[in-house]
Amino acid sequence: PMKNKSIAAFVAAAAMAVSAFAASTTMKPKITMEQARAVALKKAPGKIKSAELENEHGKLIYSFDIATSAKAITAANVDALNGKIVAVQQESAAKEAAEKKQEAKEKH
Repeated sequence: PMKNKSIAAFVAAAAMAVSAFAASTTMKPKITMEQARAVALKKAPGKIKSAELENEHGKLIYSFDIATSAKAITAANVDALNGKIVAVQQESAAKEAAEKKQEAKEKH
């Protein structure tokens, strides 16, 4: 019985490795997080609150939340392939907090 468990674990691990590999080979960022951050900060100077690499609608983007002032957050998306700004959205800190609350509600 122990043998079967290890085979199942191996198969699961192999499947995960394959899907991770497939994802990484199809699209690779051409610019680094640092380069994207510099681009985003040029567009919206401030303090970066969060930064992540996302696949949005088949596009690889770096997404940054930048606190441009005490009351405003700017969400800046930088194309990970060409380093161009894809979208910049101004959000008030209050709106951002409301969205976070809403997201928390939806998760439950």
